[in-house]
Amino acid sequence: MLRALFEKTGNAVYISHLDLMRLFQRAFKRAGLSLTHTQGYNPRPSVSIALPLSVGVESLCELLDFELEGEAISCEEIKSRLNSTLVDGVRVLSVYENADKLKNLALLDCEVYLEYDSGVPEDGQARLAALFAQPSLVLEKRNRNGVTQQNIVTMIRSLEVNREDDHTIRLDARICCQNPTLNPMQMVNAIERYLPELRPDFARCRRIEIYREDEKIFR
Repeated sequence: MLRALFEKTGNAVYISHLDLMRLFQRAFKRAGLSLTHTQGYNPRPSVSIALPLSVGVESLCELLDFELEGEAISCEEIKSRLNSTLVDGVRVLSVYENADKLKNLALLDCEVYLEYDSGVPEDGQARLAALFAQPSLVLEKRNRNGVTQQNIVTMIRSLEVNREDDHTIRLDARICCQNPTLNPMQMVNAIERYLPELRPDFARCRRIEIYREDEKIFR
């Protein structure tokens, strides 16, 4: 099994997860790279993406696992061929072998941008910092088993509140991304619930880097 590190930026953030999977399957075909297929009644190409992105989220650290048929091709050649067929905003940064097991993926660095049309509220930066310094911020989480209560503070390893400009505050956070998982936009939900007067007019997120539990970069 091979792994590709890729980024999804610009207008490509509006491509859904399923469409992104189809995009890569077509890219492999156009690049002359034959994917293996699963066995059974409904064979599928052997390609998968870890930690699927929500629509609208930008990322610099996405992972694609795949397996090729036929003669071995160098990782650099695979990278070059794929990038020649992918759309703007989706770019393979590296391809490599001997990848770490996905079960060891634990942490994510992200940036959450809070945009205020009328300007950042007075003391907004300090009040947000105080909010996330609290020992508990409980939110409802819906899953297959219904609704559960989740304290998101326990899944935030570190968080800084920075003023990007007169209209934007940026949250720089390292959070749990697997077992348990925190969606970065839940931090925006916490603001809406506990500090509604600081609810942003628009919020967006970007993934920066991923790590093992020991905070070494995951690849």
